[in-house]
Amino acid sequence: MLLVGAIWPIKFDVYLLKFPEGCEVPPHTDKVDSGRHYRLNVILKKAKSGGEFICSSPIYSNRRIKFFRPDVCEHSVTKVISGNRYLLSIGWVRGA
Repeated sequence: MLLVGAIWPIKFDVYLLKFPEGCEVPPHTDKVDSGRHYRLNVILKKAKSGGEFICSSPIYSNRRIKFFRPDVCEHSVTKVISGNRYLLSIGWVRGA
């Protein structure tokens, strides 16, 4: 669910995401036309099993916080085996 987004003065978006059982995100990058894309993911609730965020080279990562460049860093989410995963995702593009 998109909570808020804008293109001026800086392009950004804020999403509240639910990953139900069976959901997964295959490895990918998020291309932008110009600039540097950043994303801060805050894990609000982990799945009971599965639903792990995988990123080849995050800027910062701990149990709840994932900060990375989705335009240059391949990322994915493993299949949620049990429970639901909830995530607050904030993204912006600098230098567009």
